[in-house]
Amino acid sequence: MILLAWHVWMMIGIGFVIIEIFDPAFFFISLGIGAILTGLFSMLPLVGNSIPLQILIFAIISFIAFLFMRKLGKKMLTNTGGETNVYALKGKTGTVTKEIPREGKGFVKVGGEEWSAVEEDQQAIELGAKVLVQGIDGNKLIVVKKVT
Repeated sequence: MILLAWHVWMMIGIGFVIIEIFDPAFFFISLGIGAILTGLFSMLPLVGNSIPLQILIFAIISFIAFLFMRKLGKKMLTNTGGETNVYALKGKTGTVTKEIPREGKGFVKVGGEEWSAVEEDQQAIELGAKVLVQGIDGNKLIVVKKVT
């Protein structure tokens, strides 16, 4: 079997993609994309067997892919500064599912999950009322009745 230039570029590209799986740094995937696309271009009669042209195409495509992947990687890895886990509930609106008695604990549904809750000023809140999450204390939400 005779290996053509596009066969070699495809094998190199697949090799880089496999390396990227084990070293996810968004670098080798750029080279893999460059090699695979160079393989596709080398099938064209214009590029054909011109090794210098293939190397130039590989370099240009890999560089562009690297810039794109770098931008994508930064976007994915940048911390948005937002709250996470239960602290992300702060400021959300919920509905009382079990009345919150004066100086007592009831239940509210926020974002599809039911949480135990207390009223911030120890006031009673009736069943079905809309509440705003003000904070978190352990596993309880601190809420206030939402004024509509």
